[in-house]
Amino acid sequence: MTWNGWHVIITAVVTLLVVVLALNLTTGEKRVKQQLQHRYSIHDPQFQRTLGVLLGPVILPGNRFEALLNGDRIFPPMLNAIRGARHTISFETYIYWSGQIGKDFADALADRARAGVKVHVLVDWVGSSKMEKAYLDEMEKAGVVIRKFHEPRWYNLNKLNNRTHRKILVVDGAVGFTGGVGIAPEWTGHAQDPEHWRDTHFKVEGPVVAQMQAVFADNWVKATGVVLHGEDYFPAIANAGAGAAQMFSSSPSGGSESMELMYLLIINAAERSIDLESAYFVPDELSRDLIVDALKRGVRVRVITPGPHTDSETVRRASRALWGDLLAAGAQMYEYQPTMFHCKVLVADDLLVSVGSTNFDDRSFRLNDEASLNIYDADFASEQVAIFERDLAQSRRITLEEWRARPFMEKVWERTAALLGPQI
Repeated sequence: MTWNGWHVIITAVVTLLVVVLALNLTTGEKRVKQQLQHRYSIHDPQFQRTLGVLLGPVILPGNRFEALLNGDRIFPPMLNAIRGARHTISFETYIYWSGQIGKDFADALADRARAGVKVHVLVDWVGSSKMEKAYLDEMEKAGVVIRKFHEPRWYNLNKLNNRTHRKILVVDGAVGFTGGVGIAPEWTGHAQDPEHWRDTHFKVEGPVVAQMQAVFADNWVKATGVVLHGEDYFPAIANAGAGAAQMFSSSPSGGSESMELMYLLIINAAERSIDLESAYFVPDELSRDLIVDALKRGVRVRVITPGPHTDSETVRRASRALWGDLLAAGAQMYEYQPTMFHCKVLVADDLLVSVGSTNFDDRSFRLNDEASLNIYDADFASEQVAIFERDLAQSRRITLEEWRARPFMEKVWERTAALLGPQI
């Protein structure tokens, strides 16, 4: 082949790579750019109408919720629910690695498939990269239907940067689990040391579980083209408690801006308190402006983020670079000390609790498929504030004076990290 021929091939390959890279760096659909006006409180019925109509799923009464803290209290109820399944299991997760806990889930899922239960497992292609092939082989041999979300194919190269970060388990369409936990050794134990992470997951019963099932079914269609429907997946669900809730999801392929808008509306409506636990807290300018506005109208804002034990020092540094305006306005910023802090919980005005897979950063708001459960229950919110206070006791507060006095090179590192924006 002549040089001209090679030149054409090289140019075509480079052009293709540039196009694929550009498509994968695109951060979703439209963005919320305009400041929101404070027009109603979280306790105002108009707020719930807004979230239930403007953003999607209706708020359903009659639900019961249970907070599960750390692996020793999270995994047993999930495994027990799987082992007791009679009809269907729908399981979607970002992280599924190796270790005993990975084998425990594979064994339980395979066992129910052999018993005739319809078992569907959707794992992220990137997040499951450390998963032992033996687990996949065991489950598939038993009849579990497994798919990897956006596994690279020639027709989806523009979606390599779009991951499913959702954590959803629904059993028999009647009991659901969601939160921040992944299937890996780091989530086992009780956050007793830096090798065992602090996280919170939630068990849900009641009508809102049908919305959780629908969120799973949405991505199952994307991955397989198969629609899950019928009584085995969507049975009639009786009321299980007194709490109201909605399962809210977002994806770059539809409604990527809505998850951020949900958080912005909550911050904008708060009048007394915002307690946020966030594994990755990298707020954009509009989010910071709304938090500052909330502080100015007397809202107490407390944020707990990871401290010295973190799985991403770059994200930690990018986060700290953005704290100046928040600290100056009176926000209380804390770093959790004992181990990696992976919680994703927002409590506002002692009424609304938002939990799920969503981090407070551009990747969650615009690049990932995410899911959050919004709970409207004063008693449950009070329990979550008590948990927040216990986490606070193991965290170190970063003051404005300390933030301003950090070394010059630390500031350079943080500002450089912050430039990466939505890609971290």
